[in-house]
Amino acid sequence: MEVLKPEQIKELLDEAWVSPYKRIIMCADEENGLVEIVEDHARGTCYGGAAWEVRHYQQTGTLVKEARREGARNVFTVGLGEGELDLTPGIAAAGIESAKIEGDEIKVGYAGLAGAGVAVAMCRGLAKGVNRVEVHQQGGGGKLGKASIVVPKYEKITIGIDDTDTDEAGATWALSNEIGCILDELEWAHYLNHTIVQLYTKNPYRTQNGVSISITFAVEPGMKEEFIEEVINQFKQHTSSDDTAIAVHDKIAIPEIVKQYTEKAKNQMVEIDEAEEIAKKADIDLISVTGEQGKIGALAAIGLSNDPDEAAKVGK
Repeated sequence: MEVLKPEQIKELLDEAWVSPYKRIIMCADEENGLVEIVEDHARGTCYGGAAWEVRHYQQTGTLVKEARREGARNVFTVGLGEGELDLTPGIAAAGIESAKIEGDEIKVGYAGLAGAGVAVAMCRGLAKGVNRVEVHQQGGGGKLGKASIVVPKYEKITIGIDDTDTDEAGATWALSNEIGCILDELEWAHYLNHTIVQLYTKNPYRTQNGVSISITFAVEPGMKEEFIEEVINQFKQHTSSDDTAIAVHDKIAIPEIVKQYTEKAKNQMVEIDEAEEIAKKADIDLISVTGEQGKIGALAAIGLSNDPDEAAKVGK
């Protein structure tokens, strides 16, 4: 095995066919035995490579539980442990064969045939966020490549938000995105995703479009409480409404009861008491920032935070 840091990989490379990934971030949910991998594919613009990996990674092995693509970004939910890969050229040519948590790091083992073997070590090894690469077998050409990528361990925190605007001022989607970007400047937090959830269109309390928002982050372990305080401070400072509330979910998987609640909130009126009851069962914190009404939409935003396309649809 050869251990390489990103700067060492750069020194080794003089081939134009190695295209570096832009960024890799991984979050751990040790309680539920899951890791979420967020990879911005080659230079952040390789949509085709991202689509290829999502298809192939789901065809090989058993560790990949869910996979989705957002532009050139891939998000994989992976079970902890090891699994055998059944690699077949053109059909299932690459995959994830292991995922481990080692102290304050996450190590994920990849394998791939031909060009996918290059991505395994060299392309991923040049990504921002990678501590080092453990090369087990160098890929390229017609060869099998195998390597483990080692990155810092983060925790996933998703914030649901609603009721920050009024008839006179504000836009919840824009405010949430701007606050996400402000929080991204913290050294120990990374802004990952923004989802707009269309809620019940006949809700008399809505301003115009009737949506709530989720923003998702990777946060260093031990920084959750400080992070939530900063989230509350930012929304309290910038909201235009007296009804602003947030929901806080600190796991990778979304509870089925919350998904069902979101579906209901898309199709009919929901009361604050019901939102509080569902949140308690799902171990999600509902926090009043300036008021209570926003709790309904804030919780609903969590249910589809992993599916922006479905979230944007009007209810049935």
